[in-house]
Amino acid sequence: MRMKRPPVKTHRTAFTLIELLIVIAIIAILAALLLPALAKAKQKGQQAVCLSNLKQIGLSFGIYLNDNNDHFFDERPLKSSLPGGYHPWTAWPPSDPRAGWAASTFQNVCPNFDVWSCPAAVNSATGNAIESAQLTSTLTNAPVCRYWAWRFDRIDDLTAATMLEDFWTKSETQAIADLQSANDPTVGPIYGPADVELAVDPYYPNTPTGATTVDPALKGRTIHGGGRCRVFLDGHVQYIRDIRTPLQ
Repeated sequence: MRMKRPPVKTHRTAFTLIELLIVIAIIAILAALLLPALAKAKQKGQQAVCLSNLKQIGLSFGIYLNDNNDHFFDERPLKSSLPGGYHPWTAWPPSDPRAGWAASTFQNVCPNFDVWSCPAAVNSATGNAIESAQLTSTLTNAPVCRYWAWRFDRIDDLTAATMLEDFWTKSETQAIADLQSANDPTVGPIYGPADVELAVDPYYPNTPTGATTVDPALKGRTIHGGGRCRVFLDGHVQYIRDIRTPLQ
């Protein structure tokens, strides 16, 4: 007769409180190490999208020039009539580089209004400041443009001395020549189309040179902390560091 063996008792073990705390501490350390890397990767991704947006904006300028005998447009009336009007602030910048007029002008060749806002700008205070954001039409639900275009930042009479650096109605050759003759130290040396900035992320220097009245809430800030993305007249795009804008 086979004898029955007594059942083997199994002992279930559980984590002690100390072991749980150690595991939690390890997870917290790993998270602390990973989160900055993830945040940096997100910023790089947004920067890449921004450069892609600006590339399309540059192409829109190029298509327009090709279709109009190499001459720029005159959208000063539209620049004045967009919601808020021209230069609706008292702080720096002294002119109005917002480019809502361009998004409206180029909608036939660039119908995707999303390209007129960097993804990092959409949810940032800097990108939504009155000096940065502009509706692209008089509709209350119109898409918003969050890029600047310094070469189209004034609405003065075309013969005014202040318009030497603006490109309204000029040929590409004349625009470059006028910009060179202005000899503006804030622009830098201009040797050709590759040196002429067409559109750029909004930026607010933290130094007094050329920007003595920057809103304190914006001072030192840009869409991509530490620099900004640009598209140039020859169509190339570039992220350029700027120590005057360390904040995002």
